[in-house]
Amino acid sequence: MQEKMNIENIIFYGDSKEVNSVRNLDYNDYKKLDSKNQDLKGFDSKYKDFVDYIIRITHNIWEEKGIGIIYDTYSNNVNMHFGSFNVSGIKSVIAGTLETLFSFPDRRLVGQDVIWSRHGERGYMSSHRIQSTATNMNDSSFGPATGKKVSFRTTVDCAVENNKIYEEWLVRDNLWIVKQLGFDPVEVAKKMANNSVLKLTSGMESMGINENMKGQLTPSLYTAKSDEIGEICLEMISKIYNYRLFNEVENYYASNAVVHYICDKDLVGHQQIQGMLISLFASFPNANFIVERITYNDREEENGFDVAVRWRLCGVHEGLGYFGKPTNKMVEILGISHLTMIDGKVVEEWMTYDGLDVYRQIHIEGIGDEVKEEN
Repeated sequence: MQEKMNIENIIFYGDSKEVNSVRNLDYNDYKKLDSKNQDLKGFDSKYKDFVDYIIRITHNIWEEKGIGIIYDTYSNNVNMHFGSFNVSGIKSVIAGTLETLFSFPDRRLVGQDVIWSRHGERGYMSSHRIQSTATNMNDSSFGPATGKKVSFRTTVDCAVENNKIYEEWLVRDNLWIVKQLGFDPVEVAKKMANNSVLKLTSGMESMGINENMKGQLTPSLYTAKSDEIGEICLEMISKIYNYRLFNEVENYYASNAVVHYICDKDLVGHQQIQGMLISLFASFPNANFIVERITYNDREEENGFDVAVRWRLCGVHEGLGYFGKPTNKMVEILGISHLTMIDGKVVEEWMTYDGLDVYRQIHIEGIGDEVKEEN
């Protein structure tokens, strides 16, 4: 079966009948599900289907401490995207995994959902939402060991072929981790901003300003080309996120919809959801909201879909909002949102991005100062 996609080449569908869905099952219960035996060409035969591949390698690497499994499941030249900076190579994956396990040795990862699709002739794409618990037993990149327990959400998109992940987009709610550890996020971000490696990888100082308006032209509005859920979702994002029609929340979200936002904030109903959007975009009033990919699976037991949206918000921190007083620094936010849509409306959403990385960008000295001078 070939992947379905629209002419925008960003909407992809995966048939839920081919896999065992996670749907908040813990690993013990998930292992007991009957085999689907999806034909995974080029993959190790021990994996029942692509979702099983994602869930199992995550469990084996992190909870069983099978670090060497990374050699079998990641490409030597894997590209890793972490918001405003990227790293490459399997050595970086191993180093990052070991560093995290050193700081949080009892980390537990509960896979809440894997939204997937085929990707090319032999590949697959996953969007894996994880809820983690951990204890900060040793020093971390955030600061000295605190002994405190934390809980946080991570969402990861993976492009996989021939049993190996060759590209990964990872967003973790690091802002919430830092707050739970008792550190001042701004002070932690300033220390990160002073790190020479991260300063070099920001790369936005001479690339121009990405805004939702092109000169004097108003932003374009996307109109769904069909009643396919991916098309409806793309239309919704175009209206609400890029055109800032926050009143459209009432048309696309159920009246009792819940958005699980960063820092463990649950927003219930239209007014709270609108308030969150206004708070976020007040910090970046003219930033461009770019959808990189929409992946969706049908929910077999009800008239609904699970949808993953990978996106970027790119622009200038020029307004007073969620991220405090404007600094006129250029910012790029990588985010992944998971949505449950029933009867064409969002009933639940998990919106994840790294707010600490945003603070890091707006506290990098020198970058964006030319924008401030022009203003």
